[in-house]
Amino acid sequence: MRMQQVSSSMVNAVGYDKKNQTLCVDFNGGKTYEYYDVPIEVYEGLADAGSVGRYLNSEVKGKYSYSEV
Repeated sequence: MRMQQVSSSMVNAVGYDKKNQTLCVDFNGGKTYEYYDVPIEVYEGLADAGSVGRYLNSEVKGKYSYSEV
């Protein structure tokens, strides 16, 4: 999965697998999580957000199943 660097105090990079609708988030603390069944529009919004952390908290966390990778 290709990762895109983002400017955030919380997140280092994000990536998206269109085929599986999987969002990958690499946090600055060293942990990486995959979120499942995420529409591409949510990924695009995250990648373009003025505040990546705020968008992640409001639009992704608690809405999609996930696992640490």
